[in-house]
Amino acid sequence: MLKAGDYMMNNGEISLHPGNLSFAEAIYAEYLTSPESVSAEWRAYFADWNEPAETNGHSANGHQTNGFSPPAVHSKSANGSSNGTQNGSVTARLGPSFRPASMFNAMGTGIAQNFAAEQVVAAGPAEIPVVPKSEHESFAAMQDRVDQLVRAHRERGHMVARIDPLNLPRDYPPEIDPEFYGFTPEDEARTFACETLSPGKMMPLSDILSQLRETYCRTVGVQFMHIDELDVRLWLQHYMESTRNRLALGRDEQVRLLTRLTDASIFEEFIRRKFVGAKSFSLDGSESLIPLLDRAIEKAAAQGTEEVVIGMAHRGRLNVLANIIGKSPREIFREFEDRDPDLHIGGGDVKYHLGYANDFETASGKKVHLALSFNPSHLEIVNPVAQGRLRAKMSRWKSEVEGETRVGPDKGLCLLIHGDAAFAGEGVVQETLNLSQLKPYSVGGTLHVIVNNQIGFTTAPSESRSTPYATDVARMLQSPVFHVNGEDPEAVAAVVNLALDFRHKFHRDIVIDMYGYRRLGHNETDEPSFTQPKMYRAIKARKPVREAYLEQLLKMGDITQQEADTIAENRREILEKELTQARSDDAYVPSHLRRTATGYQGGPEPLDTTVTAVPTERLSTLLESLTRVPAGFSPHPKIQKILDTYKVMARGEAPLNWAAGEALAYATLATEGVPVRLTGQDSERGTFSHRHAVLHDVETDETYRAFDHLAAEQAPVEIYNSPLSETAVLGFEYGYSLDCLSGLTMWEAQFGDFWNVAQPIVDQFLVSAEDKWNHLSGITMLLPHGYEGMGPEHSTARLERFMSLAAEDNIQIVYPTTPAQYFHLIRRQVLRRWRKPLIVMSPKSLLRHLECTSTLDELATGRFQRIIPDQLERPAGEVTRILLCSGKIYYELDAKRAALKRNDVAIVRYEQLYPYSPETLQEVLAPYADGTPIFWVQEEPINMGAWRHMRVFYGHTMFERLPFTHVTRPASSSPATGSSSAHKKEQEKLLNEAFA
Repeated sequence: MLKAGDYMMNNGEISLHPGNLSFAEAIYAEYLTSPESVSAEWRAYFADWNEPAETNGHSANGHQTNGFSPPAVHSKSANGSSNGTQNGSVTARLGPSFRPASMFNAMGTGIAQNFAAEQVVAAGPAEIPVVPKSEHESFAAMQDRVDQLVRAHRERGHMVARIDPLNLPRDYPPEIDPEFYGFTPEDEARTFACETLSPGKMMPLSDILSQLRETYCRTVGVQFMHIDELDVRLWLQHYMESTRNRLALGRDEQVRLLTRLTDASIFEEFIRRKFVGAKSFSLDGSESLIPLLDRAIEKAAAQGTEEVVIGMAHRGRLNVLANIIGKSPREIFREFEDRDPDLHIGGGDVKYHLGYANDFETASGKKVHLALSFNPSHLEIVNPVAQGRLRAKMSRWKSEVEGETRVGPDKGLCLLIHGDAAFAGEGVVQETLNLSQLKPYSVGGTLHVIVNNQIGFTTAPSESRSTPYATDVARMLQSPVFHVNGEDPEAVAAVVNLALDFRHKFHRDIVIDMYGYRRLGHNETDEPSFTQPKMYRAIKARKPVREAYLEQLLKMGDITQQEADTIAENRREILEKELTQARSDDAYVPSHLRRTATGYQGGPEPLDTTVTAVPTERLSTLLESLTRVPAGFSPHPKIQKILDTYKVMARGEAPLNWAAGEALAYATLATEGVPVRLTGQDSERGTFSHRHAVLHDVETDETYRAFDHLAAEQAPVEIYNSPLSETAVLGFEYGYSLDCLSGLTMWEAQFGDFWNVAQPIVDQFLVSAEDKWNHLSGITMLLPHGYEGMGPEHSTARLERFMSLAAEDNIQIVYPTTPAQYFHLIRRQVLRRWRKPLIVMSPKSLLRHLECTSTLDELATGRFQRIIPDQLERPAGEVTRILLCSGKIYYELDAKRAALKRNDVAIVRYEQLYPYSPETLQEVLAPYADGTPIFWVQEEPINMGAWRHMRVFYGHTMFERLPFTHVTRPASSSPATGSSSAHKKEQEKLLNEAFA
């Protein structure tokens, strides 16, 4: 007899518990032998699904239609040949019957999909025969095949979804066709279990197919089965299958959608007509981006978002600026007119690279602040910058809320708009995605929108990526990817809702891949049919998105032609008025030139009067606090020795080493309310094991951050290890520095040469943003530098590159030689109101050099010295030679001078390489007699380092009285030798030449 819980009765129908496969099959076996031996309910149940299926509602070939119409596809047979089909059927069918696995598999697991694929391959080129179902075939075996069919739609339905407006051919996956599993049209009336579609009830196969196809095979294709967490997959399944990936829009919402499409299309039409031949990188063919962004901001605002940071390249940027961000069209038109060359001589940027900020008012009256980040032509390089900006805002919100330890991630949203070819091709995309769930870089989930033009300039997808989709790199995350047809604006709206609901619940990145095309080619002067004639024949045959959507609304009677015409005419009138005003406004100043950071300044370096000294008593107290650990905490014995040494230093009984000077710089700033953030590879410990900002208990591996316990009231000190990334991490920290001008934001390279990989961040943002976009940054780069026999790469931070990028006081380049110098330098970077990036040639061997020390008094007095005079006391008239140097080489020159007893040689340290300090240097050199030769001494080859820049700036005779020449390594294509012995020999030769 049945036990309680084995089955339930629903209006006279049996609903089985999923765990009773063996019991149910035993009942079925009894029924087959003697129907009267089972209860009336079971007889009715078994009789129902053994009756012949009806064919009502099926197409001519036996397939249930339900509005499902796959795109033009190619099904590949086992011999690799390709046959075009239009109805989704395939010739290959499953051979041997499946082994039963589960009768009611709610998750659709069953036998793996690749088992079915193996059967097709094994069969060879001939058709696979269908094994006739026996009269009493096991219901469990049929249910198992249904489970596989359900799972196949969830995994592979995106491959037949009509996501491409151009309907270009795609390979058709046979495993989503019922015939692949041996089902016939007659089977579609049989009932099966599918808990996610109809919990607790059986459904006809035709209804299961209908719902799956409507969900996964219309104009939305979804990739989500790569997600490992079951709860996330089930949430997505329920959301999508319950709504069938559609959104019921009311008339007002449809009118708004049409209005936004009209805004987008009229703007492009107007630009093309009024500025013939001008480049604008139009949005024609992908106009649905505007209603997509409009709905995304509305939805995010409803979820509590107050600020949105946007990053995008140039495609559609002007349209987004005008129709989403709210930049005045007249300003954009003035940029097209370009009538004010004097405003931009030596600076500025093209109009489709500029950023803008404004408030967006939602339909409910809520204001959301939008900030579109400026960007260069390096396409995806803006991604980490935008995320860093949002993270800085999140940190500020956290500090503004008293007692709150964590700010909900929904208050801000990072929205990145990508091109398809760049998203697949640029490595910074992968680096940025990898940051998404890491604690120091998380922003609560970024919304990625790909404007998929299905081409990169003139390069087809088959030539630009090795994956089916441009978005496949995003599948590294535990997040779904939504592919949507941009010609179905209502499907786009549905996907936006789903994407932001997913982010709201799981706080992960989300990707919307909106398929469109470029109607006009890469830019307005391009002729795309030179290289893609077939594609552009298809494009010319397409109606604009607005026109197609309007036809749909007119057909449904939701809007009249007159209403639509009025919307378009109103937009044209607004643009005409804006153009008239643009051409008559003679007092115009571009917005990016008007923008300033309140309380901070750029421009030329001002006179430095900043007080960076800190009283000795406070220094001692802070250094002592950094040595304390919680009761029961067991640091590594070597770390304990370091802490004990700090105690001695705190009492003034031993000089400070570099690590102690650095720690005091951060500690003093934090206790003065200045937030400190430092990230980099191994930065918690320090590449050279000097920092130890995070201690690990040797017994439990628990961690302790002493910088979090400096004082009852202090700003945060965030020192984090970064992933093995330079481009994205430096970009993130640069973005962070833009929105945290009041704090100290630092990136540390593991070795100085590692910034080579992040050079676009330096070239296109860090050194030029003020000149191009009038934005200030105080980011600090710590780049370990110095020739110590470690080979060509790890010797140099490529000082010469920074020197060549230095102009107009755009950056600071410093090579400090003492802990006190570094202490004052770091404090000066934040305490003075002049905001420029700081490049520090930071030490390696000097971290433990016995002469590289400072006293507490040196931190308690004075300030950063741009030029450090010679330290020997003797009459200046005795000096016959002056060695001018920077950084580590000073200590070797000083030791050599002592060994040679050459007191006639003065050694002057040039600590700040840029901005130049000619007045300070002239003052330092004033005591020396005219004609005294000056030698610039550097470890680098003559074609590297600072020498050539010094020669250009100071000439052959310094201040018209002191001959100026050099001592360097010979010119070389490689920075240094790979031989430690050769390095020592070269270094000795260099030192001998300096004193020759």
